[in-house]
Amino acid sequence: MTEARGRVFDELGRLMTDAAGAAAGVRREVETAVKSQAARVLSELDVVRRDEFEAVKAMAAKAREENEKLAERLAALEAKLGATRDEVRGEPTPPPSPDADRVPDPGEGA
Repeated sequence: MTEARGRVFDELGRLMTDAAGAAAGVRREVETAVKSQAARVLSELDVVRRDEFEAVKAMAAKAREENEKLAERLAALEAKLGATRDEVRGEPTPPPSPDADRVPDPGEGA
């Protein structure tokens, strides 16, 4: 009788081990199926990968910096040439008044 109990417990142990192995296999299959489904859904949504996003973000930052430098350079060149927006549009800039640079005499009334 003791021998029969030992066999029953041995069989029960093997059965539990096989069930645990089968459960692990099912878990791996479910993980694979979920990952596959998630990858398919993301590819259909046309979502970018993180590394691609970071690359484009860096390119945009560099372009923004270059744009700011070019705007500063353009402003400096316009100032150097004395160009104004009106002159660029073809509208003449009115000449400065003859008294613009004159310093008033101390005896003149204010």
